[in-house]
Amino acid sequence: MADSESPPGADRADAAGADAAGGKPAKRFTPTRLALGGVGIAIVVATFVFVLPNIADYRDVWDVVKDVSWEWMVVLAAATALNLVTFAPPWMAALPGLRFRPALMMTQASTALSIVTPGGAAVGIAGSYGILRSWGFQGKAVGRAVTLTSLWNQFANLAFPIVAVFALAVTGAQTAVLATAAFVGAAILGVAIAALVLVLYSNRLAEDIGDAAALAASWVLVKLRRSPVRWNGQSFERFRLDAVQLLKRRWHVLTLATLAGSLTVFIVLVVSLRALQVPSTEVSIVEAFAAWSLARLLGSIPITPGGIGVVELSLTATLVGFGGNNAGVVAAVLVYRFLTMVPTLVLGLFAAATLRRHRPAGARASSSQAP
Repeated sequence: MADSESPPGADRADAAGADAAGGKPAKRFTPTRLALGGVGIAIVVATFVFVLPNIADYRDVWDVVKDVSWEWMVVLAAATALNLVTFAPPWMAALPGLRFRPALMMTQASTALSIVTPGGAAVGIAGSYGILRSWGFQGKAVGRAVTLTSLWNQFANLAFPIVAVFALAVTGAQTAVLATAAFVGAAILGVAIAALVLVLYSNRLAEDIGDAAALAASWVLVKLRRSPVRWNGQSFERFRLDAVQLLKRRWHVLTLATLAGSLTVFIVLVVSLRALQVPSTEVSIVEAFAAWSLARLLGSIPITPGGIGVVELSLTATLVGFGGNNAGVVAAVLVYRFLTMVPTLVLGLFAAATLRRHRPAGARASSSQAP
């Protein structure tokens, strides 16, 4: 399939891959990137060296961790395993022909890449695209899967704070920061869903919205001294023709898989809180969900790789604000972050080293036809 027939996400990934493969050399270091890198390092240092130790002494935190019973360790391990296996289903729904084991290995490798690199989610998306293309999946199908999984994940990130605000209102609790995040999230979510509906409604609307989006994106990129985008309204029109048929059959599966993948991460947090001496009398399920949804939304902003520092700071501050004891909350947050990052890094490194072994049989057969 020619690149001109790929949706906009695939165009960007192909361009990035071409630059990295020896075309136009990419600008790795610019004043803007160096400044953002400096801000990210400052946030990480401030969080772990100054802020968290002021909330709870690390010796007290370690005492809490050492007191975890073996029963809670088993529950923590089970919650972590459940979280890991839910990485694959959204991609299986968005890319017909992708099986569970290859999907799991691909998601672990790309997620690990997003954790350790400054580009965050964008780098992870490019990694997913590159792995699937190297396995022989067609560029159009991969671009569609990348776009849909990314959109559904962002829809979930924006929807969770809204749900949390309503849940807090029912229980009588309030938080101004979360209410603000929910208001902004509702506005962005409404615009995003409306745009997606219009794109899927007709070819003409898809082309018009695509042209407008390409014009706006190119204007921003030119201001940042970057090349304009290579896609346009016709890319959106082609994406619509391809995505409509898949969404008619699998939108509910994709939605449920995305929700399951996100909420299993929340389960790890809840288990961490209970295992590390933060009972429901201090932080309820609703309050934990509110803190988690806010931290998840803030962590999606690519300030630091994997949201390191940002997530820990926002989670700890919110949970302590709800009434959690300082040492228990800091211990739970650190254990939660360890369990949701380190296993993925380890499994991701293994997956990256053995990607050829996990290449789907169907993809092997079609790889000779891939551009």
